[in-house]
Amino acid sequence: KQTNESLRPNTIEEVYELCDALMRSDDKEICKELGDVLLHVFFYAKIGEERVQFDLADVCNKLCDKLIFRHPHVYPPADVEAAGARQGIQIETAADVSAQWEQLKQKEKDGNETVLSGVPQSLPTLIKAYRIQDKARNVGFDWEERAQVWDKVKEEIGEFETELEHMDKDKAEAEFGDVLFSLINAARLYKINPDNALERTNQKFIRRFNYLESKTLKQGRPLTEMTLAEMDAIWEEAKQIERES
Repeated sequence: KQTNESLRPNTIEEVYELCDALMRSDDKEICKELGDVLLHVFFYAKIGEERVQFDLADVCNKLCDKLIFRHPHVYPPADVEAAGARQGIQIETAADVSAQWEQLKQKEKDGNETVLSGVPQSLPTLIKAYRIQDKARNVGFDWEERAQVWDKVKEEIGEFETELEHMDKDKAEAEFGDVLFSLINAARLYKINPDNALERTNQKFIRRFNYLESKTLKQGRPLTEMTLAEMDAIWEEAKQIERES
């Protein structure tokens, strides 16, 4: 018999499989994996129904109420009033929509939600850092000019290098975290998704390393017997092939 706790690891796996299909732009697999994720929604709703807590209709109604509450400028006044919302600011741009979204989110949960409490603690750390920074931006805590972030990046790298010189591993780890956080902030300011960017680099490395491994196997030599210079030469071949393709 499935429970919320027993389903959770499988749900995470299904979502990651969906993300993998999305990264590969594989429409057939995207459709398949969306179905798997949807099945888990049904599972959780069924468990809730058996516990006499909520059912699938409640889930859908909660979603509708949330969308109306957070986007009062889109829906008819009667629906907005029924959802307990009202338009807080004049909506003219996409930035206004985002600002209103954050204002209204803070009014949920009887007004007890803090700015950063909406960031799930279970998020992968890179995505969590991006969401924390984005939440802070929505209340005005951000750089005035995006180019200013590079001074912060340089500052954090300098502090990291200082701790390396002191051979203090714990402090160096903390400072390296600051370097990563500032780089993620730079990505956000330049409208680059850092998670997508890193995954693209992961896939690029995998392609090139697979080429290197395949080439050496054809030569009848294991990688462990090759010099770094020999491996670098084949690595450059892989890069050149990618440029020409």
